[in-house]
Amino acid sequence: MLLSKARETFANRIRDKVAGTDRKERADLIWRTPGERWFTNADPITRVNGAPTMYIGGIRALLLQSLHPLAMAGVAGHSGYQDDPWGRLQRTADYVATTTFARKVDVEEMIAHVRRIHGYIKGRLPDGRAYAASDPHLLKWVHCAEIESFLIAHQRFGSKPLTPAECDTYVAQTAISARMLGVVDPPQTVEELYKTLASYGPELEFSTATADVVDLLVDNPPLDVPMKWGYDMLKVGAIALLPSTARTMLGLGGSADSNRVSFSDEFWRRPVARAATFALQYTLGQVRLSEEVEAAALKTPYSPLSFD
Repeated sequence: MLLSKARETFANRIRDKVAGTDRKERADLIWRTPGERWFTNADPITRVNGAPTMYIGGIRALLLQSLHPLAMAGVAGHSGYQDDPWGRLQRTADYVATTTFARKVDVEEMIAHVRRIHGYIKGRLPDGRAYAASDPHLLKWVHCAEIESFLIAHQRFGSKPLTPAECDTYVAQTAISARMLGVVDPPQTVEELYKTLASYGPELEFSTATADVVDLLVDNPPLDVPMKWGYDMLKVGAIALLPSTARTMLGLGGSADSNRVSFSDEFWRRPVARAATFALQYTLGQVRLSEEVEAAALKTPYSPLSFD
């Protein structure tokens, strides 16, 4: 009884931070309202985006995305993430949940709202380079860094990894909302995903905005004990999954005399992350559409070719 109560309390604190205190009301709309949807519980996108590994994947995605200075300029200048980091996280979580699980009409409404906001976010860096949140090139970087992070976290730490064919399907299914948001020719396979990410290499750099993200997510996350202990385990897993080049650029390569914890030891960082994922699985469980919605939802047959 005592353990169950403690588990419930901890789970609610995690959900409040990530999804907001009004999560139950929004969940009723997203997961329990019958209607036509893109996906069912059997689809790779719902299996990945509803798993506890999303916590690790989300931290990794934000760190990786921060290395593109133009993409980060809009975030740093307009999103308010420094003053309200949990608010931004909650909005991002709401977007992912809606585009994965909600009715088509809700997805379209959400994406239209985000596109309107993107239209106002534009400017120039101090060196004169222009940026705009609606730029398809920057949107593609954010999209690819995000879904690759979600996917690799699921494959490394999830209880039921996808098959290679299912991984390709996952990438193709995420392309639906990406295209609606303004991404031109989003990747449809894992091979295309990695080729796209590699093409951005020359554009990546460590900027002031990157330093702010590292400080927020790695050095000084705004959490109290014991939430910070649990978060630190997820953080270790996220950094362990970053490409070595990205870790170096972020200053997270780890060394014996570093002020930060060393993340180079393969013998402990992944077991720690697996333990954190198991704890989240036990605490939060897998996100799934309700049985009523699952039975009533009309899933439109999806083929990547129909979106070329």
